[in-house]
Amino acid sequence: MSAHNVGSRYGHQAFRLHMVTWNVGTAEPPADVRTLLQLDSQPATDLYVIGLQEVNANPVRYISDLISEDSWSHLLMDTLAPMGYIKVTSVRMQGLLLILFAKQVHLPFIRDIQSTYTRTGLFGYWGNKGGVSVRFSFYGHMLCFLNCHLAAHMNYALQRMDEFEYILDTQDFDMYNTPQVLDHKVVFWFGDLNFRIADHGMHFLRSSISNGRFNLLWNRDQLTMMKKKEAILQEFEEGLLCFKPTYKFDRFSETYDTRAPKTWFGFIGKKRKPAWTDRILWRIKPKAIDTEDENSSTTSSADDEEYPFKVTQNMYTCDVSYGVSDHKPVIGTFNLEMRKKVETPLVALTVEGHWSADEGPTFTYTILENFESSTWDWIGLYKIGFKSASDYSTFAWVKDDEVAANGEVVTVQMSKSELPLPAGDYVLGYYSTNMQTLIAFSPTFQILESQHAVMEGLLPENINGHEK
Repeated sequence: MSAHNVGSRYGHQAFRLHMVTWNVGTAEPPADVRTLLQLDSQPATDLYVIGLQEVNANPVRYISDLISEDSWSHLLMDTLAPMGYIKVTSVRMQGLLLILFAKQVHLPFIRDIQSTYTRTGLFGYWGNKGGVSVRFSFYGHMLCFLNCHLAAHMNYALQRMDEFEYILDTQDFDMYNTPQVLDHKVVFWFGDLNFRIADHGMHFLRSSISNGRFNLLWNRDQLTMMKKKEAILQEFEEGLLCFKPTYKFDRFSETYDTRAPKTWFGFIGKKRKPAWTDRILWRIKPKAIDTEDENSSTTSSADDEEYPFKVTQNMYTCDVSYGVSDHKPVIGTFNLEMRKKVETPLVALTVEGHWSADEGPTFTYTILENFESSTWDWIGLYKIGFKSASDYSTFAWVKDDEVAANGEVVTVQMSKSELPLPAGDYVLGYYSTNMQTLIAFSPTFQILESQHAVMEGLLPENINGHEK
């Protein structure tokens, strides 16, 4: 486990969260995003949350992406899967995309996943602007991530605030204790929030940036100014803006906007002033008064004291080396320090010995906690390095393929004809339909090369892994 102990006397651990927000300007992804994801960081990242805006959403492309993964998701999965990260969930609304990845060891403790979206474009009928969110329980603590793309242009700061409040008001979750975004223990609000730097002229802006004197611009940053008078924003924290404004750049360069854009009528328009449009903020739910109402949506102060939660930002920067868009990606890394509320998986999976396609393999699972299974639950066979819950080699229904039950221990058989022929290391994963996630894994085990397949010449020399 990459989480590290902090104050082990109290049972606290710190989990590393790596966040990225990037308006990709309908561009195709770059060839490599390893530096963006900081894959060599120590300690290793536990959770990745990636929020993109303006993913290509032309009608043909959008329909294609609904059938299969979009090109950005493919690149992220291909990059992270070999490092042991699994795509937990994602939500998309036209050009807005939010993806959650986690180390496999954490998946049994990521539960109650739900997502939603809100349109704010064209009076709420169009999804080019708005917000997408994912909420889940992480070791018993309720987290919510909200990726927004708000109204553009200098003069629309108040509209951006109206859109943010509208998104908060309209996003609902089917959870009695966290029905809305701000009910969660921790909320991360990020995206292309589109706030600009007011009043300063182009020369002063560019001079301050080139000299690294970003502090001269902070007091005219619209979001910073809004925080002084909007109560809801005062509950959110943000790191210092000690990096270059992330908009607007000439593509494939580190040079701010040099184009002379033309309007519809042929007149030369103004160059865009640099701005910190792309941001990452967070909010820890204020401590509540003790309550005896078990259905209350607030968290009691006693719970806060027994299970404290602390967010520490380690890094807040942009990566100017990426040039496919006129925005630069923003990176935020955090320590989530907590005492776990949940430490026991809901289900235990057990595999005896080795498997091969020459035999009918069986395995057992045991219900460990108060868990309500479904007839639609299934157990997938995954080759080590798998990308997501759907990236299985084969699967068995927990009810239909049951062959024996002894109390809480259930034996299930998989069809040997559907086992992968090449040898390799695999795990079993229990997928809960109600929770919409993998909630348990077996220890890693080997599938041996099928002797029948060898004799019959059924193993192509170029097979290095299972094919779906």
